Amino acid sequence: MNEYRPFRQSDALRIGHIAQRKANGSPFLRITIALAIMVAILALPSNFSEFSELRFPLEIAGIALLASVVTGIGFSLLRWAVTLPLAAMLFLKLADIGTGAAFQRPFNPYLDLRILTDGWNLLSGAIGVTEAVGVICAGLLAWLVIAAILYWSLGGFRRLSGEVRRKSVLVSGAVLTVGLVGLLVQNPDRRNLGVEAHAASYLINRVTMVEESIADLARFEDELKQDPVSAGPHFSALAGTDVVLVFVESYGRSAIEDPRYAARIGSRLTLVEKEIEAAGLQARSGWLTSPTVGGISWLAHGTLLSGLWVNNQGRYDRMVTSERTTLNNLFGTSGWRTTAVMPAITLDWPEAGYFGYDSIHAAAGLGYRGKPFNWVTMPDQFTLEAFERLERQARDKPGHKPVMAEMALISSHAPWTPIPSLVPWDKVGDGAVFNAQAESGDPPSVVWADPNRVRAQYLTSIDYTLETLGSYMARYGRNTLFILLGDHQPASIVTGEGASRDVPMHIVTGNPDLLKRLDRWNWQKGMIPQPSTPVYRMDEFRRKLVESFD
Repeated sequence: MNEYRPFRQSDALRIGHIAQRKANGSPFLRITIALAIMVAILALPSNFSEFSELRFPLEIAGIALLASVVTGIGFSLLRWAVTLPLAAMLFLKLADIGTGAAFQRPFNPYLDLRILTDGWNLLSGAIGVTEAVGVICAGLLAWLVIAAILYWSLGGFRRLSGEVRRKSVLVSGAVLTVGLVGLLVQNPDRRNLGVEAHAASYLINRVTMVEESIADLARFEDELKQDPVSAGPHFSALAGTDVVLVFVESYGRSAIEDPRYAARIGSRLTLVEKEIEAAGLQARSGWLTSPTVGGISWLAHGTLLSGLWVNNQGRYDRMVTSERTTLNNLFGTSGWRTTAVMPAITLDWPEAGYFGYDSIHAAAGLGYRGKPFNWVTMPDQFTLEAFERLERQARDKPGHKPVMAEMALISSHAPWTPIPSLVPWDKVGDGAVFNAQAESGDPPSVVWADPNRVRAQYLTSIDYTLETLGSYMARYGRNTLFILLGDHQPASIVTGEGASRDVPMHIVTGNPDLLKRLDRWNWQKGMIPQPSTPVYRMDEFRRKLVESFD
């Protein structure tokens, strides 16, 4: 005979607890997930070069010990106290990896939030707009999901039984003690025991970075007040000579000295040297140290033109609101007509007013009717031909002032595909001749899937720009002083980790007396600077140019 036992309230509570336990999952599974996420975040290096130096983060033992001891509202506060800093740390480390790969430096929250658009341009130009949106959305979603899972999984400690909790305290306490002893006795250079505790110092370092950035801007205010160059007029030795200052995108020292690129670029520079010599031109070449690397080209432009070390966005923003006289203004007040040729400028450019141009030729004003080369609006050859058409065709007419032009060539800008090739100068026209070239080659998503392809494409792009400049100077070099330089080194995917920030500069003219004025610079004759050729900081160039040609 079946016995019947009435359903009690305690049965309901027990069933409810069982259901809740099943819904929440096993506390051991949740704790394992929490520990795994914390280890991943704390052990994640801030740059690719450190991935081979992973160590056990000792903070895990401390968090496990506290989570096994604290109960009630204290435990709720602990969950947030662990989740929020670790989520912030994950965001910062991922940002470090991004800025490290692109600009070879850690992420600065105070300064880098101002240049998100440049990061977007770099990413979308490399892999495409749709893919870039997908990467960003997926990254943000993954970050939020990881933070949410970490908060949820930490709740597993609350569900430990008394006996298990005591064991957890003993184990985590023992690990923490042994780890602390290991930290005290290890020497990372000689006796690395594989433990570390850097979470607090990492976050404190980031706060310190912000504080130092604010203090740096205060020091910059003093630098703005000190100018070794007088108002002028200047450049008497250059009277009647056009001055064409050309920034070559991503043209760095590695292009000349890295074994992966040196043979081809060395051969190209030798050919350029022969070509310009046949046209009656001579060159001097040397090195400048750029304030930036991998991108943010306007920092290099601002540094060279202002004579100030503009190595971050905060300094740049302050510079363009100051009264500091730029190189353009110095030429303008000394009798030159100044112009900017900027094929990469497709939007409003309010900072242009600071530099003091008499005219500005942005992308829309250069007359290009051909197809773009992905992010690159037009090939360098068209930009140079447009400058001649717009600014120099009338230079022999009476009363026409000599021109001082600042130009930023962009065919060697990432994603380095497709890459144009030189056409006869009299065939350039409105740029439609380049349409077939603009539709050739693999898309960025294919090129950037293979680092070797990226490097090969970069090399080809620099080779093209140098070939174009050589042909241009030989054709249009009469009565002109050309100043050619790289704006910065490319990203580390091209140069490798730890590359210098030096860029080549070539000064070319058909007037040997002008080059003789550069003798004190001790720069190399010809187009190839040597390893021993003196290196100057980019902010020194403005003063040296004034002193040499006054």
